Amino acid sequence: MEIRLQKYLAECGVASRRASEKLINEGCVYVNGEKVIEVGTKIDEDSAVVTVNGKVVSLEDRKVYIMLNKPKGYVSTAKEQFDRPAVLDLLKDVKQRVVPIGRLDFDTSGLLLLTNDGDLVYKLTHPKHNIDKIYIAKVTGKMLNSEVQRLKDGVVIDEEKPDQTNKSYATVCKPYKTVPAKVRIIRTDDSTSLVQISLREGKNRQVRKMFDAVGHKVLLLRRVAVGDLKLENLEQGQYRYLTDEEVDYLKNL
Repeated sequence: MEIRLQKYLAECGVASRRASEKLINEGCVYVNGEKVIEVGTKIDEDSAVVTVNGKVVSLEDRKVYIMLNKPKGYVSTAKEQFDRPAVLDLLKDVKQRVVPIGRLDFDTSGLLLLTNDGDLVYKLTHPKHNIDKIYIAKVTGKMLNSEVQRLKDGVVIDEEKPDQTNKSYATVCKPYKTVPAKVRIIRTDDSTSLVQISLREGKNRQVRKMFDAVGHKVLLLRRVAVGDLKLENLEQGQYRYLTDEEVDYLKNL
C-alpha cells in the first residue's frame, strides 16, 4: 500500500508530520538507499526500507494504544501452561508486539487496554497511579444495603502471594482488607442482583472475592470503564485504537 513518506514517518513514531517534512527537506531520510528530499513522495509501506539519520524505522516501532472488549474465555497473558486462548489472538491485524495493561481473569469480559509503550504500562500498573476501574457484576441472591455498605467500607479477602521462603514458590493466602469501593445496586430480583462496583485496586480476582465475602457468588462480570475510558458500543472480541485525546488523558494521570 502506498503512503506519503511524512505520514509513514509520523506513524512510525519518528516525529509529527510537520517535523517529518523538515527531516525530509534536510536530507535526513533515505528510502531503499536513496536520499529523498521531496515532501509528498509516496512509498510502499510494506516493502520500502526507510532510514532516518542512518537508523532503519518501521511501523513496528510505532507506539500503539488499543482498547479491546475481551470476551469471557480468554487469558490476558501471551501464553500459559493450559494453552487456552489468549487476548493477543484477537489482535491479528496489529503488527506491533503489545502487552495488556493489567489483566482480566479468564471468566471476566470487558475493557482491556494494550500497548507497546512500556513507560505507560509501568505507570498505570504502579500502585501510586491506580485509577478507577468500573465493573458490572451479576451475582446470586438479593443484595442488601448493609452488604453494599460493607463493600464500600472494605472487606477482608485472601490475597494470593508467592511464598518467598519456599523454594517451590508455592502460593500462600494472606488476609487483606480492600480499600473503600464505590458500589450501587442497578436492579435486583428474588434470585440475582446486578451491581456496579468501582475499584482503585486490581488484585487477583478481587471483585469475585469481595462479593464472596458478603455472601454472593459472581455469575457474570464485565469491566465497562477504566478511568474516563468507556467500553460503550465496542463489540465483544473487537478492538479499536485509542484517540490522541485518550492517550493524552492516560499519560497525564
